[in-house]
Amino acid sequence: MGKLPVIELFLLSLCDLVISVSTGSSDGHLVTCLASDREALMDFKSGLHDPNNVLSSWRGSDCCEWHGIECDNSTKAVVAVDLHNPYGFDDRYAFWNLSGEIRPSLMKLKSLRLLDLSFNNFDGIPIPEFFGSLENLQYLNLSTAGFSGLIPTHLGNLSHLKVLDLGYSVGVNELCADNFQWITGLVSLEHLVMNQVNLSLVKDWAGALNQLPSIVELHLSGCYLSGYIPSVPSLNFSSLVVMDLSFNNFYSKIPDWLVNVSSLQHIDMTESNLHGRIPLGLGEMPNLVSLDLSQNYDLTANCSQLFQKRWEKIQVINFRENMVYGKLPLSLGDMTSLTRLDLDSNAIEGGIPSSIGKLCNLNSFSLSWNNMTGNLPEILEGTQTCPFKKPLHNLQYFDLGINKLGGKIPYWIGQLENMVNLDLSDNLFQGHIPTSFGSLRNLVTLNLRKNKLDGILPESVGQLSHLSEFDVSSNQLGGVISQIHFSKLINLDVLDLSSNLFIVNISSNWMPPFQVEALIMGSCILGPSFPSWLQSQKEIKILDLSNAGISDSIPNCNNFIGRIPSSLGNCSMLDQLDLSNNSLSGAIPNSLGQLQWLTLLHLSDNRLSGNLPLSFINLSHLQTLDLRNNELFGEIPSWIGDRFGFLTYLDLRSNAFFGEIPHELSKLRLLQVLDLGENDLSGNIPANFGDLKAMILNKSRERVGLWIQGIAVRQSNYDYYGRDQDRLVVNAKGQSLMYTTTLYLVTSIDLSGNNLSGRIPHELTKLSGLTYLSLSRNHLTGSIP
Repeated sequence: MGKLPVIELFLLSLCDLVISVSTGSSDGHLVTCLASDREALMDFKSGLHDPNNVLSSWRGSDCCEWHGIECDNSTKAVVAVDLHNPYGFDDRYAFWNLSGEIRPSLMKLKSLRLLDLSFNNFDGIPIPEFFGSLENLQYLNLSTAGFSGLIPTHLGNLSHLKVLDLGYSVGVNELCADNFQWITGLVSLEHLVMNQVNLSLVKDWAGALNQLPSIVELHLSGCYLSGYIPSVPSLNFSSLVVMDLSFNNFYSKIPDWLVNVSSLQHIDMTESNLHGRIPLGLGEMPNLVSLDLSQNYDLTANCSQLFQKRWEKIQVINFRENMVYGKLPLSLGDMTSLTRLDLDSNAIEGGIPSSIGKLCNLNSFSLSWNNMTGNLPEILEGTQTCPFKKPLHNLQYFDLGINKLGGKIPYWIGQLENMVNLDLSDNLFQGHIPTSFGSLRNLVTLNLRKNKLDGILPESVGQLSHLSEFDVSSNQLGGVISQIHFSKLINLDVLDLSSNLFIVNISSNWMPPFQVEALIMGSCILGPSFPSWLQSQKEIKILDLSNAGISDSIPNCNNFIGRIPSSLGNCSMLDQLDLSNNSLSGAIPNSLGQLQWLTLLHLSDNRLSGNLPLSFINLSHLQTLDLRNNELFGEIPSWIGDRFGFLTYLDLRSNAFFGEIPHELSKLRLLQVLDLGENDLSGNIPANFGDLKAMILNKSRERVGLWIQGIAVRQSNYDYYGRDQDRLVVNAKGQSLMYTTTLYLVTSIDLSGNNLSGRIPHELTKLSGLTYLSLSRNHLTGSIP
């Protein structure tokens, strides 16, 4: 949520600029474009590859009516060429992408002020140097367009440029710069976006940017910036409103000059390896609205001192996963504009002051993983600062999990009618669950597990029709659970009532209103008969009925012996399939290639045989392919490297694959674990394995890149309910180790137990992020690099 104000401000600014250059035929006057401009556009089109015929309207004499073209009313000259892919990161619409050659005929568009080629795929070609000759250009957007290589310094000639967006170059299509001197020529620049451009060789980037007199927004997220943030002797950032330096690797303190940039409204330095004390002067910045310093781990601050500063205008504070300590001050209630406060995973102690009731605009309040103690305060009484005298009326996200808070859960929480997520888990709360919880009609997540709650489960929770996750496990609750408790829970996905004293008394012909994915009712008395209503649950992935008093036979289940049924290919929306550790045999059915949204495929530890199906070439979203310990054979297909662009874990260990290792595997830019051990592979180790990006790059930068593409990156892939779970066995030092929550930290290559020959490639020494390498039991020769 802290990012939203920044993004909204950026988009609004771009809209203003686009409106200022789009002065076409909206007023009804006929505009006919210049013949020279039309000829230039036709030549430009001839260099493009347009598989979806996006430019089908580019015919006839009036180019002002063509798709993406705008003309000036008075001069009839082309002023805007906007050919961005409107579907952005959605790869289902990749067929909209333009590619090919950028013809220099664009230089003939002398009045061009806007050029937007974003969200296309120019397949690694460099940014044309002649773009620096488009002297009237005010807006240039090449983000996520597949350009790579050095940014041409000729762009520094664009003295009228107001917006430059080169962001989100990822993997093989990576942009880079070796200096920032050229950027000082952009004297009109207001918005600079270079997120994920490799700036590791740029030294005095702060000094160069300080020479831009009109800069308003600066986005340098995930740019490989390192070392100390440079000092700025003479501060010129008089217009800077947004500064995003997140996901870098500085090893720096927060610079002193930052607190003197009085115009700043939004600061984001998430996960940038900052250390030292958070400057108290941040609280004195007169216009600051959003401050995100989360996940720096070594930033320290005394909570009481930090929040006794002014902060009148601040709306977002995110200091998650740092070393903030001390107690929350009573003056917390003075931050009346605050909408989000996230202090997760710090060392804050003491109680929660009743002054939080004054935070009328607070939308999200998170203090999980701290050392908070005491009872929750009574704040039923309204305050003069809150409209209608309803404290915390806007609160939607309330997370106090994993602390030492105790006492009774106050009744007023049930009056926060806008609440969406409520987490009080892993504390010392006791007493009854308030019946007022039944009034939280917008609630999606309710987590009360691991407390000391007793009494019965209120029937009123059955009215929470939006509830998706409901967890009251590991308490001392009891009494009878009936179908009334579930009467309107039509959106329920996860239900955990385990480790309580419940007796479930539900009619045998009851039809649940929900289809859950996880049903965990261990130690709930369900028997003696097997609950017939369970057979209506078609989406279930996790079922725990342990110690449930059932003495009945289990109904027949889709048998785990024999072949994988080809009908699985009809489950078109399936995104995870785990059939590991069974006795399955025969070939892998071709129909599995129809599961085009599959991200995780675990078929390990069976008796499967045959080749990898050619139909797997369609599994372009696959992130984990685990086929270890089977009887598969044939050559490892080269198309794995060409088609599995998101593959992170590839495990083909202990099969009978033969032939050479395909060098195309080096294209797997996200690959972290490669295990081809115990096969019959021959030939040399591919030298281009030294190009495996995820074993070189800083992992935080890769996570940003995937987030930008709308891909769920699995830092911690195994949650309590098993959804989005991932796990992998990694062989290291003669042991088979199962990784779950820490799997994202593992980088491993295992080629042991094959018939590989030749030298160990020196290029492997480039894999600076590699944690485990095994080449044993092969026929390698020569010296170790």
